[in-house]
Amino acid sequence: MTSTEPEPADDPRPAPRQRRLPRRVASRISIQSKLLIMLLMTSVLSAAVVGAIGYQSGQSSLRASVFDRLTEIRASQSRQLAAQFDDLKNSLVVYSRGATATQALEAFTAGFDQLAGATIAPAQQQALVDYYTNRFARDEYAQTGMRVDVASVLPTSNAQRYLQANYTAPFTDWTKAIAFADAGDGSAWSAANARYNDFFRQIVERFSYEDALLLDTRGNVVYSAYRGVDLGTNILTGPFKGSNLDEAYQKALDTNALGYVGVTDFSDYEPADEPTAWLVSPVGPEGRAEGVLALQFPVSKINNLMTADKQWEQAGMGATGETFLVGPDNLMRSDSRLFLEDPEAFKRDVVDAGTPPEVAEDSIREGGTTLVQPVATEATREAQRGQTGSLIALDYLGHETLQAYAPVDLPGLNWSILASIDTDEAFAPVSAFTRTLVLSTAGIIFAVCVAAMLLARLFVRPIRRLEAGAQQISGGDYTVSLPVRTRDEFGDLTVAFNEMSRNLAIKEDLLEEQRRENDRLLLSLMPEPVVARYREGEEIIAQDHQDVTVIFADIVGLDELSTDMSSDAALAIVNKLMRQFDAAAENLGVERVRTLRNGYLASCGLSVPRLDNVRRTVDFAVEMQHIVDRFATESGHDLRLRAGIDTGTVSSGLVGRTSLAYDMWGAAVNVAYRVQSGSAQPGVYVTSRVFDAMRDTRRFTEAGEVGTDDDAETIWRLVERQQ
Repeated sequence: MTSTEPEPADDPRPAPRQRRLPRRVASRISIQSKLLIMLLMTSVLSAAVVGAIGYQSGQSSLRASVFDRLTEIRASQSRQLAAQFDDLKNSLVVYSRGATATQALEAFTAGFDQLAGATIAPAQQQALVDYYTNRFARDEYAQTGMRVDVASVLPTSNAQRYLQANYTAPFTDWTKAIAFADAGDGSAWSAANARYNDFFRQIVERFSYEDALLLDTRGNVVYSAYRGVDLGTNILTGPFKGSNLDEAYQKALDTNALGYVGVTDFSDYEPADEPTAWLVSPVGPEGRAEGVLALQFPVSKINNLMTADKQWEQAGMGATGETFLVGPDNLMRSDSRLFLEDPEAFKRDVVDAGTPPEVAEDSIREGGTTLVQPVATEATREAQRGQTGSLIALDYLGHETLQAYAPVDLPGLNWSILASIDTDEAFAPVSAFTRTLVLSTAGIIFAVCVAAMLLARLFVRPIRRLEAGAQQISGGDYTVSLPVRTRDEFGDLTVAFNEMSRNLAIKEDLLEEQRRENDRLLLSLMPEPVVARYREGEEIIAQDHQDVTVIFADIVGLDELSTDMSSDAALAIVNKLMRQFDAAAENLGVERVRTLRNGYLASCGLSVPRLDNVRRTVDFAVEMQHIVDRFATESGHDLRLRAGIDTGTVSSGLVGRTSLAYDMWGAAVNVAYRVQSGSAQPGVYVTSRVFDAMRDTRRFTEAGEVGTDDDAETIWRLVERQQ
């Protein structure tokens, strides 16, 4: 059998409250510290917010400025490139459509054809072989690292051998070759060269072309300004066929339009010592192309533009910025800046970035990075897709760079142009701005901290003065008066404080006066030692005294007198007599214990021990008797003194709680009272103990007996002073 017990109800008592330590800790922090913290937090937070906003805005602006500047450099280079090609193309159209080019082509073609049967001397043939072996093959090996089969490139036709024997082999200096106008052989070709060579030389030299070629409709190079190894060859069937010139030549003839200009990409052209591009245009009379003028466009011309003639910093590219071209094969179409500045550093960086070492060696050997160095980066891919923009990525050197990219607007050329600069340099202004902002913010915060401490001290100074004044008041100095130095809330508070101080001083004076009055009242009610003990807080105050003389007196006839006058008049008589009794007691060293309307209880030797307390008490009784007699004589009222005196042991203390009264009790008090009340006649009555002490100085008469607790006692009446 199972039983289910009810679940205990939730405890209705509230859960104990956790101590709020932060609040307790905060309550112990001074106002100056709180004010300082508040000022610091407000100022630092404001500075941090302003700094953060300024940092974000400044950084964004500076970064945008860096991107814009790089983009502008890229756009500027692109515009200059396009403008340069446009100028070259326009000038080529002018030359190719002019009568001079047409006449020159006709003359050179005719002269070339006449040389079909010309022969050369064996010495000239050997000079040709030596030229190809010692000059052409050597330069080609130095450039490409490949050995040339001299037999395959030696001139084969009579016209080619004749022209190269007279105009190519004799010269090792290209500047002299292009200026050589007439071999003096009397041929029609030499005559044409003497007439037209200066025209084409001016074109080549003024526009910095590598060479200028005239080709007939059969593909023969009937003229070369520099008279290189391609003079007299056939670009379609000769040893140098297969270059970009072949396709451009064929397109120019096919268009049969004299205003056409074809442009080729850079490629290796064996007769040239560097990658070459071509500008070709048909030559001939209107409506009929009789040949082609081909201008050999060297990569150095592109490099001078892309590298700002190696004045990168003056062009705004800084210490690491550069612009370069990239072809559709991801190979450079201009030289790398680092390569031009430090080839060994270039080789080290590109190899570390992933370029094969042999490719880097090819750049070193060929003296440039055109058609050698691959640039397969994200920026290149975006530009080849026709996109324009900028990004931050690793470049072909493995450096993190800021890159601006765009396709090049050149018909027939699928090039991309890139402008890049190392991010460390590009964002140096951002870093400098950040550093300046951080330092300035730190400086502001430091200045704010100093200002906050000074302001906190300045603001708390009135509170400190008030605190010091309050401490003086707590120490009992109510005369504090603080100077009012401001008219703000602190000034109002200081005025209120001074007013409070004056009020406290007044109240303290009143309290002091009240204390003095209380002291007088207490001293009138009890002895000073009892007053002192009462002030100290003792609740039960009682003490036994040895050798104390007690006097208990009353005024006989006062009751009968009171019935015939008003209570005020009767009280005035009593007060007058009591004041005189008190004065006499003080003079004689007697201590009043308490007074009644017509009774007076006093002692001598109670608070201040006195050896002559009996004598003093008897003298006091005699003085009281004189006071009453004198008053009776002066007022005409029938008043007499009746007093009882005894000496012995008594007790004294405070009686009661709500209404305190100092009293004295004991055997001597009882006997004194019985002596006084047991005597029917006025006079001063003493016990045997007082009589024994005073019998030698005072005269007494036996006055009967008075009953005591143990037995009857003889009492004596003071008669007169002994002579």
